[in-house]
Amino acid sequence: MTIGEEASLTDRRDAFAAFVARVEPRLRRSLVAAYGVEDGGEASAAAFAYAWEHWDEVGEMENPTGYLFRVGQTAAKRGRRRPLVLPAADPVELPDIEPGLPAALAALSGRQRVVVLLVHGYGFSYGEVASVLCVSDSSVRNHLRRGMRKLRKKLGVGIDG
Repeated sequence: MTIGEEASLTDRRDAFAAFVARVEPRLRRSLVAAYGVEDGGEASAAAFAYAWEHWDEVGEMENPTGYLFRVGQTAAKRGRRRPLVLPAADPVELPDIEPGLPAALAALSGRQRVVVLLVHGYGFSYGEVASVLCVSDSSVRNHLRRGMRKLRKKLGVGIDG
């Protein structure tokens, strides 16, 4: 390997590492919200493996996070699917969390669960969610409204008009 090739590889690694540091938490949270802790984590790892293999293309994309979310979805659907299990809400560590919330979230459609968790659980803006999921802001609002309505009904709390 020549000095120029070595420098180019170092630049590529540095650019990819910066990309992963910026994108990984958001992508992992999105895939875990969609597929649960184990399958979502594996899907996130598969998406970043794909990103490294295709870094020349992925690094130039307008919305690489959204693209990698789709790659992760494909990996999760191809892989061994486990029943969706969201972490239980420990009443001692998280006294403000309704104990029935994980089961109620798991009962939502996949898209509703992802939108509700990203907006209310992780504080994503509608635009950020729309970008990750490659949908419009109005689609995010609709999934959020429907998901919240179902959650309130399942948990027996007031339903918005």
